[in-house]
Parts: sequence; C-alpha cells; structure tokens
Amino acid sequence: MNWEQLLSQKRSRESTGKAQIYKNTDLRSEFEKDYHRIIGSASFRRLQDKTQVFPLDKSDFIRTRLTHSLEVSSFAKSLGQNIGENILEYQRDPAFTPRMKEDICHILQCAGLLHDIGNPPFGHFGEIAIREWFQKNLPVMTFHGSPISQVLLPQMREDFYHFEGNAQALRLVSKLHFLVDEHGMNLTYGLLGTLIKYPVSSLELDPGSRDIRNRKLGYYLADQELFRDIERETGACGARHPLAFILEAADDIAYKTADIEDAFVKGFISYSRLLQEVKALETPGEEDEKGRFSPAAKLEEYYRKGLDKKVSDPEEYAVKNWIVRIQGFLIGCATAGFTGHYEEIMEGVYPDDIFFDTPARELMDLLGDLAYREVFTSEAIYRMEVKEAVILNDLLDQFMGAAVKYDDPGQALSSIDRRMVYFISNNYKNAYHYHARGRDEVWKLYLRILLVTDYICGMTDSYAKRLYQELKAMI
Repeated sequence: MNWEQLLSQKRSRESTGKAQIYKNTDLRSEFEKDYHRIIGSASFRRLQDKTQVFPLDKSDFIRTRLTHSLEVSSFAKSLGQNIGENILEYQRDPAFTPRMKEDICHILQCAGLLHDIGNPPFGHFGEIAIREWFQKNLPVMTFHGSPISQVLLPQMREDFYHFEGNAQALRLVSKLHFLVDEHGMNLTYGLLGTLIKYPVSSLELDPGSRDIRNRKLGYYLADQELFRDIERETGACGARHPLAFILEAADDIAYKTADIEDAFVKGFISYSRLLQEVKALETPGEEDEKGRFSPAAKLEEYYRKGLDKKVSDPEEYAVKNWIVRIQGFLIGCATAGFTGHYEEIMEGVYPDDIFFDTPARELMDLLGDLAYREVFTSEAIYRMEVKEAVILNDLLDQFMGAAVKYDDPGQALSSIDRRMVYFISNNYKNAYHYHARGRDEVWKLYLRILLVTDYICGMTDSYAKRLYQELKAMI
C-alpha cells in the first residue's frame, strides 16, 4: 500500500462543472470538506442523545456518543500528527510528504466523529439485542409461506445474524443521507476506507481469528459494490487501511479511560479500588529500577497534590488528573506501536492492534476488565439493559412485520401495517426504492429488512423510548 493511493480524494459522485468554477475560492482540502459535511448532518447531531455507557442518564457530566466521538476525533488527530511527524523525521517512506501528514490528520479527525454513527440506541447492548432478535425471529417469520432465513441468500441472512454498528456506519454515510442523491454524504474514499475497521463480509468473519481484521463484519452485501470501489481506489485490497489501526487506538484510549472516569463519578469505582487494581500490575520499585512509567505511583502523586492544594475532594482530583496523564501515556505508546510495525502495517500483514507489544497493553487490558467487572455486569446496568431489550424487541416486532409485506404485490398491508410503514422516514424509504429498482423479490425483501434496521439505528435513546411508549398507549 502507498500513501498517495490510501489518501484517495475520490468520491462516488465527482464534482460538477458548477462546483469546479468555485474551486479556486475554496481553499479547503477535500478531507476538510468532509469534516463540514459530517458536523452539519442530522445523524451526527443525534449522537448527543445516544448512550455511551449509562443509558438515559440525567447527569450533564456523563458522556454521550457525541462527547465520546469528539474525544476520539481529538485523540485520532493527535496520533496522526505524532505518527506523520515520525514518518517524516525518520524517513520511513521517501514518498511521504508534509501535505500527506496534514491529510492524515484531517481524515482521522473526521473518522473519529463518524466511528460510532451507525450504532443503534442504547449503546453496544443495542447491537446485541438486534442480533439476537434476528437469530430468534428470521427462522420463524415467513415470506410467501417459507421461513425468511431460508428465503434470503446466505450472506444476506448472516448480515443480520452478525449485525454490526461499524457496517451500519458505512451504510449510513454512503446511502442513507438521501438529500441530494443516492450517494449520501458522498465522502472521500480515503475517509471511508479508514472507517472500515473489518474489511470482511459476514461470510468471512471469524470472531476467534488471530488476525484482528476478521473478527467482525465490515460491510453488508447491500454495500459490497461500494466496498470494492473503496478497496480498489485506496489500494487496500483486503487489508486494513493503515489509518483504521490509528482510529481504533484512539477509540480504545477514549472509551477505556472515560469509562473509568464516568464509573468513578457514578460511584461504581472508588479511588482506593482503582489504586489497588493498578498497583497489582506492577512490581514494587519497578519505576525507579527500570525507569518505567508507573500508573499507581502517578495516581498516588496526584492524590498527594490534591491534599497539598486542599481541594474539597482529593480523590476526585487524583482520578481526573490521572486519567488525563494516562491518556498522554497511551498516545505515546500507540505512536510507538504503529511506527514500530510500520512496514508490516503498510504491507497489510500486521494482525494485532497497535498496543499489542507496548508498555500500555497490560494497562489497557486492566482498564477494560475493571469497567466490565464493576460497571457492565452490575445490577444497575443489567436492569437498564433488560428495559432496553424490551423496547428494541417490540419496535422490531412491529416494524419488521409491516416491512416484510411492504412493496410486495403478493401481500396486503393491514391498516396497522400501513401506519407503521408511514412512521419510517421518507428519507430512508426513498433510499430503499432507489436501491430496489430492478432487483428480484429476495433482494427487495433483504433491503426492506435493512430499511427497518436503518430506521431503528437512526433513533436516539429518547426517541426509541418515547415511540415504544406511544405504540403501547403508555402516554
């Protein structure tokens, strides 16, 4: 792979002649134009009312998908600056230019804003609930007398069984913003390639694979043609785009540190518990003897500073300042991880994340495990997730039953079915009708099922809850 091709400025729809007239007065790069398209979109605004960890939380401190995405965008851009400068300074690639460094930063900044844009309401649990609904219902729902799981092509069926927010993000930005035309936001291929963290179909994924790129679904069959175009234009050819490694690292830094901070504020994790956990990673005296960064020593140092400053809550002071310091440490480790495996990454053969053999790996594992043990498996979260599953299951029941019969001359919609279809955004229905042109009945069925997941994934947490209550006559 080479950077000139990887940073492709091509779009599905190229600029018109009229746009070219004004080109000399618009000094933005193509990737800076992507940024403005993203922040001006309704889908990006909806992230302010989507869950990061704590669903429907009333606190103004706890993170949403929007604030998380802004943090990922910031970390990704910082990593791009560090890595780009390293490539230039150590001449790792003679063809790499300062302009390419700038483009990398802009692409990563955009990708950070978009990386969660395809996620359904209620965080990652929403993805699980949708997958499980399909696994339970596609074998029993029928289409013209046959189980839908048997009617659909294997890849179509597996798309739903392995429903994934990453694949939905590609679909959303490329097809579902049906405002100007069928190309959605019409973003650059360099950016779209960065968003595809898992460049495999639902028939190729292997959750237990040694190679990270095969572990989740990267695109739906409905979007396979676009995926092939992106591969060809960027030169990725089945490999991960190098910037996808950086985007993933930025996401990992953001959520693993933020989950701990939010959990501390919500009372799930105490200062003493955090200190106990990070101390268990280290051998006594290790920092002094080997000159290594000690997370435990740094946390205690901030606590002592809080006492010296006579702050009202030295434990809160320590945890919040420690989080910022840890983020800087992790950015340095991710930079070293990418540049240390630069040739393997550019050859498309590196199988791990870029923290894999850095000093950050054990700490990253600990932060994720601690949040899982103390937050994600807590009774409070479980209670919320059970409620969320009820909401999503009911919405899927009602909308999917109507969608299967919609636009099918062989089946009649009931009065309730017609109303359910009416609720779905015209924007999504217009996209469905465009892409269903000339397709056979199986493809149309597949696209109608996607129409429902498109609509539900576009909902905010509050809207999904309110719509469920309205349909149940609860308000």
